[in-house]
Amino acid sequence: MCSCVLADVFLVRTLITIVREVDESFYYDLTEEKLNHVHEYNFDHPDAFDTENLLCCMEKLRHGQAVDIPNYDFRTNKSKLPPRKVNSSDVIILEGILIFHDIRIRELMNMKIFVDTDADVRLARRIRRDTVEKGRDLKTVLNQYSKFIKPAFDDFILPTKKYADIIIPRGGDNHVAINLIVQHIHTKLGQQSLCKIYPNLYVIQSTFQIRGMHTLIRDNETTKHDFIFYSDRLIRLVVEHGLGHLPFKEKQVITPTGSIYTGVEFCKRLCGISIIRSGESMENALRACCKGIKIGKILIHREGDNGQQLIYQNLPNDIADRNVLLLDPILGTGNTAVQAISLLLQKGAQESNIIFLNLISAPQGVHVVCKRFPRIKIVTSEIESGLNEDFRVFPGMGEFGDRYFGTDDD
Repeated sequence: MCSCVLADVFLVRTLITIVREVDESFYYDLTEEKLNHVHEYNFDHPDAFDTENLLCCMEKLRHGQAVDIPNYDFRTNKSKLPPRKVNSSDVIILEGILIFHDIRIRELMNMKIFVDTDADVRLARRIRRDTVEKGRDLKTVLNQYSKFIKPAFDDFILPTKKYADIIIPRGGDNHVAINLIVQHIHTKLGQQSLCKIYPNLYVIQSTFQIRGMHTLIRDNETTKHDFIFYSDRLIRLVVEHGLGHLPFKEKQVITPTGSIYTGVEFCKRLCGISIIRSGESMENALRACCKGIKIGKILIHREGDNGQQLIYQNLPNDIADRNVLLLDPILGTGNTAVQAISLLLQKGAQESNIIFLNLISAPQGVHVVCKRFPRIKIVTSEIESGLNEDFRVFPGMGEFGDRYFGTDDD
């Protein structure tokens, strides 16, 4: 399965670390007494593995450190030198049949995948591997399978299926599932790369709820009612995340129990600015989060082929003294955003006080805005693949304003 995923992400191969066959790498060395009864030793029980060493290695990889993975020799049933050196990277794929058993390992994972394969296929693979790679005879393999492997699967592996985020039948033959995983990896790599370049770019953490909402609002067959409903949910999450980047000050209050609670006080000098007209779809979510907030508007229209910009603006008079939430659901080329931000700066707004909120962002637009205004913050829910030949965001979600306000051709 890992090989199939890796083959499809070869363009970013240098960014991926695969820790293969974790179970086999982290076996305990057998003592002389256990070696004398090796055929009675249960290699498929969780106690046969050095879980503490695995956790230590995974923590180091997550923090950018290289690790030495044990090189276990099944002919001697001991680790041999040299160990296998594994470097850290942006993506770490952990492969093994018992890795969901320990909750500490599960909690390290951003995505958990259970590959569900037919029992006959599993047995055939086991026979081929153990006879060819480990030099065991068929009788020994079948005896171990019935005595240890099958019971271990039923007791320790199958029950962990419930912890999986994704269950994939047919393994490497399931190309649809592999494509979904590859797409997710590509998306996360694109987000991480841009966030490393621009520290003021914030992509809200992806969950399957968020991915589900993206799926619905991107679907061309989604009804207007559902498009508005799930867009509003996603917009609310982006707005809440954006508010978290506003300045605050500590405040103490007395609770109903008479206790002192030390918290924070929200920023009061705040306004929203929507870029007409798609940005107006984000106003309700902002009002729901910030009672009585002032909201201004900017209209930018490209006239003819000469690209001349006609600008209408209605901004708070005291915008220079406020933190600004700029609203536009899609960041494409970045040209409109640059025009809007330039206008805000002309009116006295401070660049470091502007937070640009959108649902999706094309990398090209992020580059344009962040290079021109390095102190502005961008908060988005997903980084797109890019722009097509018509300078439209793809995979995108179409003309957002038309779909939201019901003015599309349909």
